Amino acid sequence: MRRTRNAKIVATLGPASSSPELIRQLFMTGVDVFRLNFSHGSHADHAERFKFLRALEAETGRPIAILADLQGPKLRVGSFAGGPVMLAQGQAFRLDLDTAAGNAQRVQLPHPEIFAALAPGAELLLDDGKLRLVVERCGADFADTRVAVGGRLSEHKGVNVPGVLLPITALTEKDRVDLTLALELGADWIALSFVQRPEDVSEARALIGDRAAIVVKLEKPAAVDCLDEIVALSDAVMVARGDLGVELPAERVPAIQKRIVRLCRAAGKPVIVATQMLESMVESPVPTRAEASDVATAIYDGADAVMLSAESAVGRYPVPTVDMMNRIIEQVESDPAYRQLIDASHSASRPGGNVAEAVCCAMRGAVALLQAAAIVCYTSSGHTSLRAARERPESPILSLTPRLTTARRLALVWGVHSVHTADVVNVDQMTQRACEQARRDGFAQAGQFIVCIAGMPFGTPGTTNLMRIASA
Repeated sequence: MRRTRNAKIVATLGPASSSPELIRQLFMTGVDVFRLNFSHGSHADHAERFKFLRALEAETGRPIAILADLQGPKLRVGSFAGGPVMLAQGQAFRLDLDTAAGNAQRVQLPHPEIFAALAPGAELLLDDGKLRLVVERCGADFADTRVAVGGRLSEHKGVNVPGVLLPITALTEKDRVDLTLALELGADWIALSFVQRPEDVSEARALIGDRAAIVVKLEKPAAVDCLDEIVALSDAVMVARGDLGVELPAERVPAIQKRIVRLCRAAGKPVIVATQMLESMVESPVPTRAEASDVATAIYDGADAVMLSAESAVGRYPVPTVDMMNRIIEQVESDPAYRQLIDASHSASRPGGNVAEAVCCAMRGAVALLQAAAIVCYTSSGHTSLRAARERPESPILSLTPRLTTARRLALVWGVHSVHTADVVNVDQMTQRACEQARRDGFAQAGQFIVCIAGMPFGTPGTTNLMRIASA
């Protein structure tokens, strides 16, 4: 089976989407990548969903990518003795390390690293920014604050510290345990939450190696400040607009989103736009017009994928939500203005590039000139297909690989239809297989042109150096 669109859909599994039948429906409706959110659910839950996804993959013959999303250092307040409290504007409120249940005057904040980084005048945002505290006095184990924006505060609500680089690692002890399970199960992508600095990515890379690819979630202002370095170290990037929109003024998020998408496209790194894409469909069978426009904007910008979170994990309408997202993408990609915008925003390679860039630039031109039915990439590592996708060509990309792990990872990438196939030994065999597969999967009819690219010698990562034009 094949999709008729270029942009991909990532959907989060949860209580509303755990049954085998519902997961099958989500896949058949349009999901390309399934996200397992390790902030919720047990290891047994994730293992069961993983097992079924691999069975579904074998049943349908289409590689399915599984994204394991680690919780990261989510900062939360402690508990309250008498239930939620009301904080009034102007009142004093203390945060400390005391394990005793809190009240309207104080509460535990079990994160000494936060106190170490605070200074008078710093702001703390609670419950996704609904409440705001300003630090007046602080020490190694406390912070005396004044309530700038009050409201109801209940236990274990999140804490954000905008503008402060916190001395914490992106991988907690929980994350390390979850990562071990995800790698044992065979997750294709690992998402790192609350990355602040390039070193956070390097630390994860040392643990993961080549067992999975890394998605860096950009949701901290500190990460945006060193965006180029973080993107260079990542395999893919997620614009995680939830926490990013808490720690930054809302009006800055759209421009940052576009900047990240542009940078990732130029670098040839897959980019996912996430959070509140179709949020109203958690409870409603139809989205708001603003949400539909939000999804469309990400597609017009050339994002590789858009992601559903609560909509598919706990929402009332997970399958209709995927169907709606699929329809929005197809509608945008059928708009003549879409191709114009994609071409206008394409970052052409400049003199001084490498052989792979030269081959893929030639491929893009050949496809346009010949109106080729498809591009066929023969790849071992996935590098050739990634490089082809960076060009955002007019024709679909059929990616043939002897490595199932590569086929699965490429399910995230714009325009790529990934097929796990047997190895080839020479160019003629590669060309023959490319033509056969293009006809079999409906990408080309007999006599139509296809453009094949590959690296020689076969099986050597990063050696894209061959282009051949063939007739299907």
